[in-house]
Amino acid sequence: MKMTFEELLEIQPYSLNKEQKKRILTQRLVELTQLHREHCSEYAQILDSISFDENKIQNYEEIPFLPVRLFKELSLKSVLDEDIVKTMTSSGTSGQAVSKIYLDKRTSSNQQKAMVKIVNEFTGSSRMPMIILDCPSVVKNRAMFSARGAGILGFSIFGAKKIYALDDEMKLDVDGLKEFLEKYNGQRIFMFGFTFMIWQHFYKELERLKKEGVTFDLSNAVLIHGGGWKKLVSEAVSPEEFHQRLKNVCGLDHIHDYYGMVEQTGCIYMQCECGHLHASIFSDVIMRRPEDFNVCDIGEKGIIQVVSTIPESYPGHSLITEDEGVLLGEDDCPCGRKGKYFKIYGRLKNAEIRGCSDTYAAKFN
Repeated sequence: MKMTFEELLEIQPYSLNKEQKKRILTQRLVELTQLHREHCSEYAQILDSISFDENKIQNYEEIPFLPVRLFKELSLKSVLDEDIVKTMTSSGTSGQAVSKIYLDKRTSSNQQKAMVKIVNEFTGSSRMPMIILDCPSVVKNRAMFSARGAGILGFSIFGAKKIYALDDEMKLDVDGLKEFLEKYNGQRIFMFGFTFMIWQHFYKELERLKKEGVTFDLSNAVLIHGGGWKKLVSEAVSPEEFHQRLKNVCGLDHIHDYYGMVEQTGCIYMQCECGHLHASIFSDVIMRRPEDFNVCDIGEKGIIQVVSTIPESYPGHSLITEDEGVLLGEDDCPCGRKGKYFKIYGRLKNAEIRGCSDTYAAKFN
């Protein structure tokens, strides 16, 4: 029996075992492949060029993946322009092409619903006073979202009262933060930000202030962060050290990293108490060998492919990323959550990315 996305939303996000999840994901991803073939001519051409027949699929691992960078080169959408309610863009330095992801009402709504189910597993379902570790100007344009803006607005639904910890000059609003913490003293606080910015504009400033005798108590807060180190890669520290340094400077002890991308918003991979990133029932990761794209064994480093049950307005349900990771196991994480759990090593080097893209492109020739 076919399961609708609405029915999938009724299931606990980490409750299905390997076989149950495989059955549901295969059915849904075949459906999405058919939908996008029908409504996105560029996607149909790609499938036709490799003589792909989704009706013969036995396992979602067989569904072709698009290189994530293709969204920088092509305008891929499976809906009419008048049905687009939101356009999301990836992060890119000035002059660089950015991905454009087109969302209709249903896809945007399903992204939010899936994300709520996932995050509530880690924070509880109550909305909390929220500190956004960024500046307010990032979310000014509500029609065109950057990856940063999309992240902030996406996670803002978990906050009741909100404050931006930084001003538009990226300076810490010390007085505003003090006032906010005094007002909500004793309550659990929700914090969200991007890893490299937390390090540069929050942690370093708290460390400096502590030396001057100014301290903040965030022992009652939970922080969710993601996005990696970007241009601060030379300053990158291990997740354990990142956690320990924040704890030392402000008492912050409940910290969860996550892995996600604008090309598959909603399907985030949250870090559990054991330090592992987890795939929910809404998505999955597949590690592939760079030389032939075959599936890696558990414990073998590979390129990360991500699949998602959500995208209906654009063909982003099966993507090969430019990130490297390793699958650590499935259904047996000590935290008790079912599904795959994994670790990220970071971006592939440029030569490897080009190599992967060239190898993949060769499949279409």
